Order: sequence, then C-alpha cells, then structure tokens
Amino acid sequence: MSAGPGLESLVDQTISVITNDGRNIVGVLKGFDQATNIILDESHERVYSTKELLLYGTELMSFEKLGLQGSMLFKYVLGSIFVRYFIIDDGWQQIESKPKDADSVVQEGAQFATRLTGIKENTKFQKNGGGNGLEHVVDQTKQLHNMKYVYVWHALAGYWGGVKPTAIGMEHFNTVVAYPIHSPGVLGNQPDAVMDSLTVHGLGLVHPKKVFDFYNELHAYLASCGVDGVKVDVQNIIETLGSGHGGRVSITRSYHQALEASIARNFCDNGCISCMCHNTDGLYSAKQTAVVRASDDFYPHDPASHTIHVSSVTYNSIFLGEFMQPDWDMFHSLHPAAEYHAAARAISGGPIYVSDKPGRHNFDLLKKLVLPDGSVLRAQLPARPTVDSLFVDPARDGKSLLKIWNLNKCCGVVGVFNCQGAGWCKIEKKNRIHCETPETLTGSVCTSDVDLIAQVAGADWNGDAVVFSYRSGNIALLPKGASMPVTLKVLEYELFHFYPIKEIAQGIWFAPIGLLDMFNTGGAVEQFEIHQKGVAASVSLKVRGSGRFGVYCSQRPVKCVVGDNENEFKYESETGLTTF
Repeated sequence: MSAGPGLESLVDQTISVITNDGRNIVGVLKGFDQATNIILDESHERVYSTKELLLYGTELMSFEKLGLQGSMLFKYVLGSIFVRYFIIDDGWQQIESKPKDADSVVQEGAQFATRLTGIKENTKFQKNGGGNGLEHVVDQTKQLHNMKYVYVWHALAGYWGGVKPTAIGMEHFNTVVAYPIHSPGVLGNQPDAVMDSLTVHGLGLVHPKKVFDFYNELHAYLASCGVDGVKVDVQNIIETLGSGHGGRVSITRSYHQALEASIARNFCDNGCISCMCHNTDGLYSAKQTAVVRASDDFYPHDPASHTIHVSSVTYNSIFLGEFMQPDWDMFHSLHPAAEYHAAARAISGGPIYVSDKPGRHNFDLLKKLVLPDGSVLRAQLPARPTVDSLFVDPARDGKSLLKIWNLNKCCGVVGVFNCQGAGWCKIEKKNRIHCETPETLTGSVCTSDVDLIAQVAGADWNGDAVVFSYRSGNIALLPKGASMPVTLKVLEYELFHFYPIKEIAQGIWFAPIGLLDMFNTGGAVEQFEIHQKGVAASVSLKVRGSGRFGVYCSQRPVKCVVGDNENEFKYESETGLTTF
C-alpha cells in the first residue's frame, strides 16, 4: 500500500499531521515506507487551547492510525483542515429510471419529476452490489476520518417527484399522483422548470395520514446506519398540493408535524436543516426545526448571483432570525468570489460549509474560517443589516454599501460589502448584471452600527472603542460618536471589529482583539478578566484557536504569559497593538 500521493516531494519539509484523536503534530518529514509509516523529526504538538508548544524529538507515525485513506483527506490534513461535519446530498436514494418521453410537453426539468422507489440507498452505495453500503460509508467516515456528524439529503415529499405509488414495499403509504396548483403571483414572478415539470408529470404524494409512517421508516433506517440528521429540501411544493386534503395550510401542517415528530424520535440534537422552505405556511408550521436556509443556491457559474446572494441572505435574516437560525448556504473555497462569500459566512452566526470538488480547495482561505479542530468562531446572533442599511437597495441604487452587524462574546463586528451591479430582472425573470462597471463606493462605520454593543461592553463603558480592520490589518482608537470611512469596489468587503476599551489601571486602557488572521477575529475571545493590584493590573484571557493573537494596550505590557510560560510579544507604540 502506498503511503500517499506526493510524499516524496515533502521529504525534509515541515508538514502538519492531525491524528484521529485530534492531536496536531508538526515536524520535518524524514522518511516513510510502504507500510504507511512516517518519520517526523524536530516534531512538536500544537495545543490550541493555550498556544503552548509541547516539544518532542523524532516521532514515528502510521498513516493508517491517522485515517488518511485516500488523496482527498490526505490533502485536507496537509492543509491543516480537520473536517467534522459532512452532508451526503442528492444522489444516494433509490429512484425510478424512466426513458425520456419525446412527446412530453415539458422537456426542461423533466428529471425533477423522478420518484422515489425505496427507503434504502441505491447500488452506488452498496459495496459489490449488496450489503449495507450506507452504514459502511458513514462508519468509515466517522471512524477513519474522525467526522462528528453525517447528514443526508431528502425532499419533503421523499424525492423531487415524490414517491412512486407502485413501488414494491411502499404501497402502504397510500401514495397517489397529484398535480400542483400554483398561485398567479408565483407564476408571474418566477417561472420555474421544476414546477413546470411537476405540473405536467405530477408528484407522488404520500397521504397526509400516512406521511409520519413514511418519515419514521426513512429516518429509522438512516439512524440505524449512523446518520445524525437530515437536510430536507423542496419543502415549498407541498403547499401547492392541498386540493382534497383541506387546503395548503392543512396539508403543510400535517407534513411538518409528521417530519418533526419523526426527527425527534430518530435523531438527537434536533437534526434537521430546512431548505426551499420560505413559504409562510411551512415556516409557521415548523415548531421544532431550528436551521433554515436563508437564500437561493450558491451558483458558481453565474457572475450575477454573488452580490445578490450576500444581500438576500442578510435581509432575509431580519425575519428568519427571529425564530430560526438562518443558514447562508455553502460556497466553493476555490472561486473568484470565494473570499467575499467566506467573509459573509464568517459573521453570519450560522453554519459554515463548502461544496468543493475533491482536490480543489483553497486551504489558505479555509484556515481563516475553520480552526484546526474543525470548529468555527461562530458569532452569537443571526447577522442582520445595520439600521442605515434597512431602507436602501445595496444591490441596485448605485450608491449604498451593505453593512451587516453581529456580536461576539467580547466585541461587535460590522461587515461592509459592495453588492452593487446585479439584481432580479422582472422582464427576463432571472438575475442579471444591470451595470457592467459599478462605481467604487465610500461609506462609514461607527460603534453604534453594532446594535447591541452595550450588552458586551458593560455598564461602566464610556463609549470609546478600538477598531480592528481585518483586511487592512489596521487598528484605530474610535472615540464615542466618531466614525471611520470605508471605500470598496464591487465584490470587495471589509470586516470591522469593535472592542469597547476598559481602563485597567490609572491611565492604562485595554481591549482584547483576537486571532488576527481569522475572518471573525474577535470570536476567538471567550472572556477576559481584569485583576488590579494597587497601581498595577493584569488581564487574564480565555481564548479559542491558535495563531497570531492580538490585544490593544495603551502602554507596553510588562510581560505576556501563555499557560504557565512567559511568552515573547511584539508591541507597536503607535497603535497599541500587542501581538504574540
């Protein structure tokens, strides 16, 4: 067995290796053999909770112990990214295979009328054509690659085209073919290939009185395979199928009650992500579901979509964020707009995931989002637009920047994005670029843009703050009521982190900043305490992650201690930035 692709070129180079138990060993690769063992010299373990380095000598490690079974995970480890959460999307289920109907009125989107024919996974997931393939995939994913959660996709109706009424073993669900009835408003605003296809071909609708049995059988099987939850898609179609079932409200409520009852029975931690679910009947019928997609899809090949995506999820979160956790969708880390999307996800307060093609990853970008243990520096709230962004159009008015605020435990953050140049076209019924050369825009930010900043500042705060600008790396003292300018081109952004400053001793001011190379810099600070001793003072910090850490101090500190060891630090007298 080969020790992995590309190891020859890494000999005598420093590499990072992550073990199944979460240890991160850094050292110089000195050799390897066909038994998948490697030799690291000058190795040390990175301990992320304290920044402490535990030094070792030469260490022999086995790739099998590390779980590096394949080039994709090998690349993730070399990139120091430890994945913890995985979604198996559309493509795992048993569905009917229908020949193309040349006489069909609707050809585009006809594949969306395909129906489910079985509860279990299809043959692609069954090893050698038999056995419990999904269970094997999930088990290997968790055991070998240390994945914590595995979710799978299914539609609210089972599949895009529902359930096949005559499918063997599924007759007891009392499925019938139903034909959607769409409102004039929906048809007039956005014609849709999926809806057109289902209107012609119909959808296999499980009877509302039997839909709990359907979900329970499906989810019980998934749980037996080790699956932790589901992403439930295509939810809005159900409201169009209420004829004969008491109307759209009644059928939607029946489906959501059954879905949530089954999820509660079969999965821990309320394991459900809702998708294509912005119909009001669905939102109001979902009593337990906590995570909701806040946007249309990420379209990597549509240049008009990226600014619209960030703008849309922000405004949708005003409503959705009051009763659910908005999910701003995945993106590709290796994409011209990747950093723009990543910055928005970092301060969204929601989950962060990518749908990269294996082997196509921007690890430098991912390291700014994800800590080496696979966790993220998640903000405290669903992100929302600032007050002065509420009643402007940052996508089409040609003059407004979009400003998004959120809170961390010890600071606030405001993301500023230039989203101009594209929007929904009422004539063409699609997103389009309406301005090929949108202007560079200038705006301003201030501490009060963070609506709840006083909650993290404390009662004794005088209103002054330190501002760290992520992209520029600048730090500035911002007096109460003052603002600072920001100038951005289209598809550019800046993240401003606002830290209320505290007087820790007579004439000495302090604020924790965080991990300077992470998008959500201030999210690394869990808490800080001030200890005063006469005219002197000390500050203790509890932080997450590893990397270049910064604090603001108006006077050069006497010393810096990490764990139990005194640590070297750098102090910039002009700005007060202290890094270690």
